[in-house]
Amino acid sequence: MSYNGRSQKTILQPDDLLRSLAGRNVKDMKIVFLDDNSIGTDIDLSGFEVLGEVVRYGSSKPEEVPDRVQDADVVIVNKMEINEQTIGTARNLKLVCVTATGTNNLDKKFLEERNIAWRNVAGYSTECVAQHTFALLFYLLEKMPYYDNYVKSEKYVNDSMFTHFANHFHELGKMTWGIIGLGAIGVLVANAANRLGMEVYGCDPYLSVDNALNMSRDITIVKTYEEIYDVCDFITVHVPLLDSTKGMFDKAAFDKMKDGVVFLNFSRDTLVNEPDMKEALESGKVKKYVVDFPNPTTVNLPNTIVTPHLGASTQESEDNCAKMAVKEIRDFIENGNIKNSVNYPACDAGVCATEGRIAVAHKNVHSMLSQFTTLFANDGINIENMVNKSRGDYAYTIFDICNPSTEKLVNELQAIDGVIKVRIVK
Repeated sequence: MSYNGRSQKTILQPDDLLRSLAGRNVKDMKIVFLDDNSIGTDIDLSGFEVLGEVVRYGSSKPEEVPDRVQDADVVIVNKMEINEQTIGTARNLKLVCVTATGTNNLDKKFLEERNIAWRNVAGYSTECVAQHTFALLFYLLEKMPYYDNYVKSEKYVNDSMFTHFANHFHELGKMTWGIIGLGAIGVLVANAANRLGMEVYGCDPYLSVDNALNMSRDITIVKTYEEIYDVCDFITVHVPLLDSTKGMFDKAAFDKMKDGVVFLNFSRDTLVNEPDMKEALESGKVKKYVVDFPNPTTVNLPNTIVTPHLGASTQESEDNCAKMAVKEIRDFIENGNIKNSVNYPACDAGVCATEGRIAVAHKNVHSMLSQFTTLFANDGINIENMVNKSRGDYAYTIFDICNPSTEKLVNELQAIDGVIKVRIVK
């Protein structure tokens, strides 16, 4: 493969192996794992070997990264910081893949300036995070620690009562559950809670049509978080960590919740203002705080249940993570398709069945498509299929054409103002 990753506008030329519709191995790529211990040492990563040379590091210090990624085509990370200091000297790098949903460890502005694409594996752990939510809910609700200790202390065998009633618990069907964030995980939790007989409220200002259709009709969708705060015994959080969501659960939010609310957080710890949560726990406003992210402010408080960020760590989800990453990288390299990108929209043109395919990353501005089609027409090239998608400031267009791509066509496309990257897929 011949790649030029030094300039802001980059033309990617594929090897002949990439011209195969059958998707033969791309053996001249270099894929570097920088912290693969964080996704489990027993995960089968052999699928990446069909894409090229694979170099695996169990962990990496920031100062070690520049040398390790210098000639990498693809870098795969979990928690490793990706910024100018770590990958700024990588001369061939074209894709960063995060083996997680969150991408807060990426300097996105720097990657955009370098025209390096990035992906996550959103959806790899939907089922296991939902499972972890209910595991901790039942652990809490049915007072499992208390009764386990009661039996193991031998108090039970010496008790005259057949059943011990000292610590009451209640049926879910008599309770209300508010779910903030109705993505794939939130919807799964909402539906499961509904099947258990709970009265379920959900709120998501960005609720997608697909997720709305996948929810039970018995779930009440509200427009504001305050409507959940006002009525719900349990509140669970399934929202991404963004600048706009950081610290969104603070004293003002807790004050609006029911007295004795149980608050469950399986998204990110920094969504919660920890000093305010500490105050709410100590006052009894929040009865229990269940969280999958240890934070020093609240971790040792008596009314918390804390797990070490393992909600997405089932064997199945970790295997799924690796498989998704392989599939997405291969589809991107061989077909130019984009899935689970953070900076670009999802764009899938399938497998190319024409003589040529060109992928163009560009700014989402007026008249770009008309400029593209005019250029093709002037060169006498027929467009058999075109897929265009946009997200915010960026757009991505795939052209299937009747002729093999030419240097002239590539240079003409690259010269259009607003074009970021032109890539010959076939």
